[in-house]
Amino acid sequence: MKGIIDRFEGSKAIIELENKSKLEIKRDELPLRVKEGDCLIIKEDKIIFDKEATNNRKKYIEELTKDLWE
Repeated sequence: MKGIIDRFEGSKAIIELENKSKLEIKRDELPLRVKEGDCLIIKEDKIIFDKEATNNRKKYIEELTKDLWE
C-alpha cells in the first residue's frame, strides 16, 4: 500500500492512502526525517520512505505551479 504524509498532529502522522482513506500512526513509527508531502510504502509492519515517488511528485507539482509564479 502507498501513502503520502498529509500532516502531523502532535505525536501523530496523518497518512493519505491511495484509496483516499486516512491512516493515523505514531510519528515515531515513521522513518527518520520524513516530512509532510513525502511518499511512503506501507508493507505489513514496515513503513519505507519512497524517495523516487517523492521526487517525482515534487517535480509534477512544480510543473503544475510554475506558471502561477511567473
